[in-house]
Amino acid sequence: MKQLKSQEFQAEVLESKVPVLVDFSATWCGPCQMMGPVLEQLSAEYEGKAKIVKVDIDESMDLAQKYRIMSVPNMIIFKDGAPVDAVIGAVPANHLKEKLDAVL
Repeated sequence: MKQLKSQEFQAEVLESKVPVLVDFSATWCGPCQMMGPVLEQLSAEYEGKAKIVKVDIDESMDLAQKYRIMSVPNMIIFKDGAPVDAVIGAVPANHLKEKLDAVL
């Protein structure tokens, strides 16, 4: 799972040909760390169908502000360059799968 910097966001997310789940998180956030293995597993499972990337809100404050990230983990699904769904908090893998499947 790739960690994006602000300058990569346009190409990797907004211009992506496939849906992208962006995990807005922080290194100091316990629930974010719990979601790591779940997102890694989904990243492998959805290879070629959807992308899963991570954005550290402390390193990319501009993106956190733009997408109004108030709490983490905050996962936003982008399709065709626009946010189409969001999940806040640590959730089971099947919950994220349902969200991703709905946009595929």
